[in-house]
Amino acid sequence: MRGVRRRSRGGVVVAALALMSAGLSGCSILSSDDEGEKPIVVGTTDRVSGLDPAAVYDAGSWSLFGNVYQSLLTFTPGSDVPTPDAAKSCGFQDESRQTYACTLRSGLKFTNGHPLTAKDVKFSFDRILRIKAKEGPADLLDTLKSVETEGDSKVTFHLRTSDAVFPAKIASGLGSIVDSRSYPADGIRTGNEADGSGPYRLKRYAPGSTAELVPNEDYRGVNKGTGTPVTVRYYPEPQQLKNAWDKSEIEVATRDMPAAALSALSLGDNDFRVSETASAATRFLVFNLKRTPLKEAAVRRAVASLVDRVAIGRDIHKRTVEPLYSLIPQGVFGHSTSFYDRYPKPDPESARRLLRSAGVTAPVRFTLAFSKGVSTREEAALIKKQLEATGLFQVDARYVEWAEFQKGRARGDYDAYVMGWLADYPDADTFTSPLVGKANNLYSGYANDRVDKLIRDAQRSGRREGSTDAYRDIQKIVAEDVPLVPLWQKKEFMLSKESISGAQYLIDRSGLWRLWRLGRI
Repeated sequence: MRGVRRRSRGGVVVAALALMSAGLSGCSILSSDDEGEKPIVVGTTDRVSGLDPAAVYDAGSWSLFGNVYQSLLTFTPGSDVPTPDAAKSCGFQDESRQTYACTLRSGLKFTNGHPLTAKDVKFSFDRILRIKAKEGPADLLDTLKSVETEGDSKVTFHLRTSDAVFPAKIASGLGSIVDSRSYPADGIRTGNEADGSGPYRLKRYAPGSTAELVPNEDYRGVNKGTGTPVTVRYYPEPQQLKNAWDKSEIEVATRDMPAAALSALSLGDNDFRVSETASAATRFLVFNLKRTPLKEAAVRRAVASLVDRVAIGRDIHKRTVEPLYSLIPQGVFGHSTSFYDRYPKPDPESARRLLRSAGVTAPVRFTLAFSKGVSTREEAALIKKQLEATGLFQVDARYVEWAEFQKGRARGDYDAYVMGWLADYPDADTFTSPLVGKANNLYSGYANDRVDKLIRDAQRSGRREGSTDAYRDIQKIVAEDVPLVPLWQKKEFMLSKESISGAQYLIDRSGLWRLWRLGRI
């Protein structure tokens, strides 16, 4: 955590005017009458794709799941080591790390009143693997062979291969426990309700608009207390989030403000706080290797030779992001600079030689899809401009609404697409197995036996930093094969009114959105 910067009232007039000219205000908020009874209002551009943990695998959905559902394990603030939550204890049962067992806490129950037992835990994992939803998280359970129970409180996971990362995986949204009596075993639960056992009960949910959360007094877990009522408001675009902040319609703003507004945060004194932390928020240009012309490695390498990350960070994101030259971002063990080593700067001549040597005729035409996220439209336009300026490429850049974008990339509809990636858990594995493993979540069609072996070797290492060499080797291969091009990584920013405490706990490398830590001062 990089700390919290407080903005006090008053201040230097020139700096305040500069901040106002950037369009970010710090005006006072709602009337204080009965304020203690009002929900804290949080705004975000994250999208929730669905409420069934077996059906969706995206940051917005998992952020909500971490508050409504409970997992066997969780991450406490500042720690990368999973801690028991619904479980009172967990651990590997053998040196091979192929048997993992947990014992549940007593008195657990879902918000519908049903008791939570080992049967529900087994049911939750079994249905993910059984349903295998195209846009779901089943691929993260590729090492899980079976789950068995003993009585109401003991659950044992049998793994196909050694997987030291397994505890971290099930501490994420992947491990959300659902009620076996209210979720279908073979299909996705539809509707706008959720039965979980987390710190909050989902009182009301309007897709794409709001989620109203109230404390779950029956929660039993590692978290101290269950927080105050919270209403989350979802905004389609960063500018709309900023407008809501300026109008004091929200008290906390997270993911994502427009780049121009973020770049102005160092100016002026205002009545709000800014929390910032180094994060593993990244963006990639992903290729579909199942579609021509991107089946040809030389074409992908030519693109990697032309992308100007520095210009993207400077001109589009106003230096609120850092160029990323690797699969694994800075701050995560295993980080390297494999793309910088191979493609240190934009080189049109090198790109031209690559295409010529492969017998590829220019211009190469392909579609580039993009969807939600800060400045994605402008970013895609600049990438198109960079590639087309050489005469080597002709790019059809298309905006696609988020729900259709998710379905389209799962179907393999796009030649290439731009997408952000947040860590699911604080481990280098979250940037390798789901992104470049054989059954990757990018649906890129990429497969490399050497990469898969290195992923398995790294997963076997109980001392996680000891797998650094394997992760660096993976990144060298990826820079050669280029199934994707890393673009940037950024810090996470959180804005909160002075009357709100705990906003800094909504951003860290764990990927957890700890709404229960919010409070009124």
